[in-house]
Amino acid sequence: MNRISKKYTLLALFAGMLWLAGCSDFLDESDPSNFTVENYFTKPEHARSSVNAIYANMRKIMESGFGGADWSMTEFATGQAATDLGQAVNSYFVKDLKNTSDNGYGLRYWQFYYKGIANANLSIAKIPGITMDAAEAKKLMGEAYFLRAWYYFNLVQLFGNIPLVTEPTSLQSEQLRPSQAKAEDIYKLIVDDLTTAEASGLPWTDQSGKVSLGAVKSLLAKVYLTMAGYPLQKGSTYYDMAAKKAEEVIDSKQFKLFTSYDDLHNPAKKNIEENIFMIQYKTQIIPGTWQGFIIPYNKNISAYSDEMAGIYATVDFVKSYDPADLRTKEKQFFFTKFTNQSDRNQEVALGGYFLYKHFDITAQTTTANSDLNWPVIRYADVLLMYAEAANEAGTPTTKAYDALNATRLRAQLPALSGLSKDQFRTEVLKERWYELCFENITWFDMVRLRKGFNTATKTFDDYVGHKFSYGPVITARELLFPIPTVEIRNNTNLKQNTGY
Repeated sequence: MNRISKKYTLLALFAGMLWLAGCSDFLDESDPSNFTVENYFTKPEHARSSVNAIYANMRKIMESGFGGADWSMTEFATGQAATDLGQAVNSYFVKDLKNTSDNGYGLRYWQFYYKGIANANLSIAKIPGITMDAAEAKKLMGEAYFLRAWYYFNLVQLFGNIPLVTEPTSLQSEQLRPSQAKAEDIYKLIVDDLTTAEASGLPWTDQSGKVSLGAVKSLLAKVYLTMAGYPLQKGSTYYDMAAKKAEEVIDSKQFKLFTSYDDLHNPAKKNIEENIFMIQYKTQIIPGTWQGFIIPYNKNISAYSDEMAGIYATVDFVKSYDPADLRTKEKQFFFTKFTNQSDRNQEVALGGYFLYKHFDITAQTTTANSDLNWPVIRYADVLLMYAEAANEAGTPTTKAYDALNATRLRAQLPALSGLSKDQFRTEVLKERWYELCFENITWFDMVRLRKGFNTATKTFDDYVGHKFSYGPVITARELLFPIPTVEIRNNTNLKQNTGY
């Protein structure tokens, strides 16, 4: 029996050696039908496809479900958002200012945005080697530079000193485990990329949703505005640069405010008028998944089977609006009641202020398959950036008043005039809080300004020490989010942010 066992063992080893030899030959062969980095970038179509891939990671953060939604991270960090979704523990860690580096929201921001950067680096490196129309190649490069800047701009604000990777990497790359760069170096790349994109020949608008010149100039205005504030504190010169860049967008006459807030969540208004740049979705192909996340828990108002109450506005925030403000009226920015899915003649009280500005009516009432885009840059934001920056660079001008009053008049509030510099600053910041809420903007404003909005006094507190209306108090560590634990473990060159 022992001899038989040895015999079959030797046969098995011999067969394995033959298989390994054959496998080695197979692995040494290349399949010409397989795309690799080396053989892919040969046609103009490849250039377009590679740039399209850069956009894709913007959508990853918007994915929403019972486990939570990454995009909600910066909303819960404002103290103006509530949730009833108990299993989304990451939301509570941020909301209650008990966040840790194990939070999955921050991890996915880090991973997906760096994937976007990696795709941008590849396009920027490879497109110049493709034989194609020079003007088209330049525009594609402009899109890639803009998107790389956008990803880095978000990451540096979220995490502070981060790795600066500008070349395609491989397992043999020296940048596989990069060290952190200073925030100022990250901002220099962002400005350089946007300046390059600005000169790339992009059209002012693009109704297909691709990067446009309007988007580039608008983002550059926001970058200068942020650099003027914290942490770089470049001050008046950069406020002036922000004002001038926003003014270029205004003076282009390519954009305008919607006359109705309904257009903010109307799929027919994608990428036009007020919507300067958006994250793209298409019903039945790539539908937006946040619809179930923003509606109340199991109230049976929706065609979606999952009603999560993942995020909604705190009562204190909504009540801080001027009572005359149209944005707080039912089914403008928020809604507190809706009809029953089984009987549309029956009205249901929702028990909170849910987000109507992101509500896809057709998807919610019939299709359960959203066609709505997510706003990234709205013209309202550009107007308010201009008003703020112009005031900080000098004094309130007639044009700055016009920009501030444009969103106020739409909200059916009276136009302002005769304010001091400090009074104007307070009013424009309040308008930013009220107009741009729940669009992943407010927390970034809080950090660059080092201010938190006190819903009781309707004034602004210092960021550190600012108390949320439901109790938690911001400390210095909340100036940044923690670098994810897994990234620290995988890259020993990374140093964790203070307090985590």
